[in-house]
Amino acid sequence: QRVVLMDPREDPDDILRANRSREKTFVFDMVFDHRATQEEVYESTTKSLIGGVISGYNATIFAYGPTGAGKTYTMLGTDCEPGIYIRTLDDLFKALEATAEEMEYAVSMSYLEIYNEAIRDLLNPSSGFLDLREDSRGSIQIAGITEVSTTNAQEIMQLLTKGNKQRTQEPTAANKTSSRSHAVLQVTVTQKSQRKAISKEMRIGKLFMVDLAGSERAAQTQNRGKRMKEGAHINRSLLALGNCINALSEKGGSRAQFVNFRDSKLTRLLKDSLGGNSRTVMIAHISPASTSFEESRMTLIYAHRAKNIKTQV
Repeated sequence: QRVVLMDPREDPDDILRANRSREKTFVFDMVFDHRATQEEVYESTTKSLIGGVISGYNATIFAYGPTGAGKTYTMLGTDCEPGIYIRTLDDLFKALEATAEEMEYAVSMSYLEIYNEAIRDLLNPSSGFLDLREDSRGSIQIAGITEVSTTNAQEIMQLLTKGNKQRTQEPTAANKTSSRSHAVLQVTVTQKSQRKAISKEMRIGKLFMVDLAGSERAAQTQNRGKRMKEGAHINRSLLALGNCINALSEKGGSRAQFVNFRDSKLTRLLKDSLGGNSRTVMIAHISPASTSFEESRMTLIYAHRAKNIKTQV
């Protein structure tokens, strides 16, 4: 459960810097090394959330980290090693089928990207940029997004792979196919009881799976011009997410914290699933390379803060 981060430039024999060493130890719920399989990662991070979604809670899974550390691989995976998207939906459908005698259920999903603070539908990219609206009950909707209802995991894999090809990807110095946008897969499970007497009860559980854009220093990617602006937008929305996480993790403390969900489209969309009746998992990716020491440090600090969030149901 521990990650020890050592500074590659540090000389272990330097006595003068002994107490200013930049070696840091972080403790997390789970730590995986390079030998971990997709299945292991899924079983110990996400599998336990499915029961919650079926009983009407929200769940969110983030993949966070610097570019090229494997976020998209963890979330989408490949055909022979499917990632968290597919494994989660597979198990979700199996669990729903088990309750099919008592409950009628409907599953709808949408796949979108947030690029430069604009929302694009990845399943129907020709629809242009979409707006976030708040409905009368205060939940956030996206006007005009394509919602697909299907209970076949194969179909979904094809849709997601197709959608992923529509994502804004640009080569940077750090990664040839760097994702320059946040991809959000939103799955809504609606359940009604089959029995007439209590037919008014409806359970709605939302599952968000977010593949964030790479959080790296501009110096690392050697971005100029348009890429540089784009990176600033990415870092701004990650900062807004970080601020919300900070405010939520200090909420039980002495001073009352205002949580500013309106700072970016990403945090507005995830408002219910960060602060409300929700369980959140953040899978932080770091690279073992000594050149990305700074990125790894920032990622671990960010993830460690997220660990301190406590939500009241």
